[in-house]
Amino acid sequence: MAEQTGGGLWQPDLTDRDRPLYLAIADAIADDVRDGRLAVGQRMPPQRTLADRLGLDLTTVSRAYGEARRRGLLDARVGQGTFVRQQDAPVPGPARRLTTAPVPNPIPAVIDMTMNQPPLPDAPELLDRVRQGIELAVRQIDPQSLLRYPDSGAGATDEDRAAGARWLARRQPDPAGGSDAEEAASRIATRTVVCPGTQGALLALLSMLARPGDTVCTEALTYPGFKAIARQLGLQVIGIPMDGRGLDPDALRAAVKAHAPKALYCTPTLHNPTTATLPAERREAIAAIARDHGFPIIEDDIYGVLPQDAPPPIASFAPDVTFHVVGLAKCVAPGLRIAYVAAPDGRQAIRLASALRATMLGTPPILAAVATQWIGDGTAEQLLSAIRAEARVRQGMARDLLPPTAMTAHPDGFHLWLTLPPSWTRGEFASHLRTRGIAAAVSDTFLVPGPDLVSGFQPGPAPEALRICLGAPPARADCRRMLETLADTLEQSPAVIGIVI
Repeated sequence: MAEQTGGGLWQPDLTDRDRPLYLAIADAIADDVRDGRLAVGQRMPPQRTLADRLGLDLTTVSRAYGEARRRGLLDARVGQGTFVRQQDAPVPGPARRLTTAPVPNPIPAVIDMTMNQPPLPDAPELLDRVRQGIELAVRQIDPQSLLRYPDSGAGATDEDRAAGARWLARRQPDPAGGSDAEEAASRIATRTVVCPGTQGALLALLSMLARPGDTVCTEALTYPGFKAIARQLGLQVIGIPMDGRGLDPDALRAAVKAHAPKALYCTPTLHNPTTATLPAERREAIAAIARDHGFPIIEDDIYGVLPQDAPPPIASFAPDVTFHVVGLAKCVAPGLRIAYVAAPDGRQAIRLASALRATMLGTPPILAAVATQWIGDGTAEQLLSAIRAEARVRQGMARDLLPPTAMTAHPDGFHLWLTLPPSWTRGEFASHLRTRGIAAAVSDTFLVPGPDLVSGFQPGPAPEALRICLGAPPARADCRRMLETLADTLEQSPAVIGIVI
């Protein structure tokens, strides 16, 4: 029930609602519409005003209003505000109930952690800057770029490549050995390719470097999107054993001698899923192996800008054989599907642009323009800082609530690797979490299977572990509840809980 019902004064009472806060607000709107406390056409409080009254972050209220619109309760009118909707009006999509009737032991809405996404920054003022940057980028874009197919540059302008080079230069040193950042970026720009996201970059790179039946190497646990692309292209993938510090160079050397792979794909910084970060000496060793045996490295550095203490990328040790991939999805905005690739040289950059054109024609000009605008005006940097700050808060919660022996994480990252006690299997643990409204990715999702009898090692079975994404819960309170559920479950056993698989 709302405490006030007079239009902009409306404020829900959330004290007795055992639901995620955004759902509790949407339920309160449903209750007050049903009971007549909110009238058709009544103007709702501005989202920022309601967030301030409730002591919540703006994103929680924004998500609540979005949920209410999906239920057909509210209408948003550009420039006017949000209003209570006529309830007998047709609602697009499947019908939704106005309220959730109480049921015995209800299963809460699922926190989906199967996609590793950054946390929503707790910085409402950034949303205005984000919106302004989008509007400015759209106003400045050449309309003809939307009315024609992209040219040989795969849809990116010189300004887009220059912005990408500036972002790459944060991690990649000047190949000429200079210290001036602008000069370094200008040299990197000559071999920079703008791609529609990291997934698009990987598809173009693998289609360029390998043919069906060829072998590529990666860590024994790796990004599932890479596995999907390799499978789609008909490539054989060999997993290289890892330890707590990441990929093992000696095992890589043995695999290379036995299989002569066409490429190595790896995530050296904040590895997905284990969070391991390769030390500099291993990066240098891997670079030397690639040079000695003549195969390229695809370095997925999508998490590389998050830690403030990350070692230099492999590309800094072997720029002549490394395709350095830096995407914006994990450090700026998942919806901004833009990635930048620094190819070993200009000729390889042209080959990659051709492969990109062959696989997906090019990069959407509007997305590229928004990324260029945000990098140029500092919005990307502010979003990165806000994401890092929020990740640190949530990692602090995890350290406070979870057993230190169970988790591996980096303070600037937003996922952790949860190792289970002997009483649990990963399937049992994930199944129980589902009943508690949490979906997590088990280790099998990342495993690269298949023994390698020739070189004398095999990746081994999937460990009893799960990847936990701290960015999935929309608000800190939701994240804390999720972590408390994990901690409670770790202290129990499936026999006590009564798990049935």
